[in-house]
Amino acid sequence: MGRSRRSIPEELLLLALDPATGTTAQPQSLDLGLAGAQLVELAMAGRIAPDGDRIAVVQPRPTGDPTLDCALELLRRRGAPVRAVNWIGGPRLGLRQTYLSHLERCGMVHAVAGQMCGVLPTTRYQATDTEISREIRTRLDTAIRTGVPPDPRTAALAALAHAVGLGKHLYPGNEGRSSRSRLRDLIRHDPMGGLVAHAVMDVQNGVAAQPRRSPAPAGRQAAPGARSASEPARGVPMQPHRGTMARAVAH
Repeated sequence: MGRSRRSIPEELLLLALDPATGTTAQPQSLDLGLAGAQLVELAMAGRIAPDGDRIAVVQPRPTGDPTLDCALELLRRRGAPVRAVNWIGGPRLGLRQTYLSHLERCGMVHAVAGQMCGVLPTTRYQATDTEISREIRTRLDTAIRTGVPPDPRTAALAALAHAVGLGKHLYPGNEGRSSRSRLRDLIRHDPMGGLVAHAVMDVQNGVAAQPRRSPAPAGRQAAPGARSASEPARGVPMQPHRGTMARAVAH
C-alpha cells in the first residue's frame, strides 16, 4: 500500500485532535476506534474480509505499512477467524502514540511538551497542516449535508467517528444534534465500517465477552425475568474494560 494516502486510523486521529489545545477527544474510546480503523484499512487493501461477526485473513501479503502489517500478522497467527469485538477489545498498548509519532514524522502534527499539575510531564500534539484536517472534516460535512452516499473511506470514517463518540466533539450543542444524527446514519453505507463500528460500541457497552444470540425460534418464549444476551444486568455496575490500551502521553 502506498503511503501517499492517509490511512483511516490517521484520519480518525486527526479528527479527534483539538486544534486549540492539542488534546484528543474521547481518548479511551478513540483507542478502540484506532484498532477498528486498522481492520477497515486492511479490508480495503484486500487482506481481510468479514465472516459474519468475525474477521478472516484472505491475503497475508504485507501492505507495506508497518503498523497495519503488525496487525495483519497477529490476525494471521490466530489461525481461525476472530470475532471483531474480541479483536478490538484486546490490548493495543501504544497504538495511539504510534500513530501520533507517525503524523509528527510526516509533519502533520508537532509535539508540545508540558506539565500536569506543575509536576508530571505531558506531551500534546497540535496539527501543523490545518488544511488536511479541514479537508477530512469537509468530506464528513458534505456527506451529512447532501445526503449523497459517501465513498467507502468516508463512510467508514463516519461510522468510526460516531462509534467512538466524536459526534459531540465535531458537532456540539443543540445546534449540532441533527448533524450528529446524520453522522450516525452514515454507518449503513459501508458494511465493514458498520461491522467494526458496532464492535467498538459493543466493547464500550461491556458485551464483548459473549457473542450476539439469534432471536428465540417462534413458539419459544423467554423465561419470566430473563434478559437478552446484550442487555446488562440491572443494578450491576459496568466494569472498566480491561482490553482498552493504556493511555498514551497525549490526552
